[in-house]
Amino acid sequence: MSDPKLQALIFDVDGTLADTEDLHRESFNHAFSELGLDWHWDSALYTDLLDISGGWGRLQHYWQQRKPDVRAIDAHAMQHTITRIHELKSARYEAAIQDGAVGLRPGVLELFDEAATAGVQLAIATTTSPVNIAALLRRAMGPGWRHSFVAIGDGSSAPLKKPHPMVYQQILQLMSLDPSACLAFEDSGNGLKAATLAGLATVITPTPYTRQHDFSRALQVLPDLGGIRLAQLAQWHQAHWAGERLLAVEI
Repeated sequence: MSDPKLQALIFDVDGTLADTEDLHRESFNHAFSELGLDWHWDSALYTDLLDISGGWGRLQHYWQQRKPDVRAIDAHAMQHTITRIHELKSARYEAAIQDGAVGLRPGVLELFDEAATAGVQLAIATTTSPVNIAALLRRAMGPGWRHSFVAIGDGSSAPLKKPHPMVYQQILQLMSLDPSACLAFEDSGNGLKAATLAGLATVITPTPYTRQHDFSRALQVLPDLGGIRLAQLAQWHQAHWAGERLLAVEI
């Protein structure tokens, strides 16, 4: 059997397409202040909270850490407050993105353009919300950004968050592609595990929040995608699957 041809690139969003985590953290702190909560997430705490995928999940986890004895009768009030926090946080985050607070990481747009020219499909697999994706990519790519991606999986379509592979499995199904035809791009340990469980070779570009994660199963770990060309990715992809085939023969 010949080595699989690289047909698609699948990208995570937060931390991967753009280094957004500090802006998310600041937006959460803004929401806490607006609601009169005495909560503050510093960088060290937020680094730990990033082990929980999705903003809603982080809020619920943090609340349960602070108030582990919440009774069932208080659960509705807790969920209402978390919903309000998330609404305020999202509004603050979107406004900051529109004001240009964060741009795409080095090499991302260049790789998008090269893939489009070469006929390699682009897709998104993330646990963030559709609103957050749209805010970031509309600012970076213009109002027609959605047409660049053949498939988008997000926090609304995949209720089981990373490290569960659900969002990647959905994307592969939507594209009707085998994992061996794709490369995933992530920045975190949870993201790497999700992509790997879906059968995807994965390129990692860590951020300061995730550089301490275990990336031993990554195809490559890079500072960013600056200077990385599609031909180089195709070579790494081919070498990976050639090795996988040889391993299977040996077994």
